[in-house]
Amino acid sequence: MITKQDLLEAIAECQGTRNPNANTAIKLAAFYTILDHLEEKQEDPPKYTFSGYSYSEPPDTAVQYNGESEFAHAINGKQQEDVWAVMDELMSTIKILNERLYDGVMRKLTAN
Repeated sequence: MITKQDLLEAIAECQGTRNPNANTAIKLAAFYTILDHLEEKQEDPPKYTFSGYSYSEPPDTAVQYNGESEFAHAINGKQQEDVWAVMDELMSTIKILNERLYDGVMRKLTAN
């Protein structure tokens, strides 16, 4: 099992690289993502929620997106929270690898 200390050491090693390249950035992004998820699991209190739907089924939160792209086909029918978790991780990686692309996407999202 990967410990928080192992991740911090790997991050420090990547940050200390003399000539960082794309592979270094990818590793660093992955290490930070794993560290974030590891900390979430350790620090989150147990979640007890009341759905408010005592006599009926809770609403379906599956993605209903009928596009023509491979991405649209991959997410159609998946749970929204699962899709958004992957997208959040992807955006964190893009921010590190290509900040200009990240800024462009964020401008489009905040324009509406």
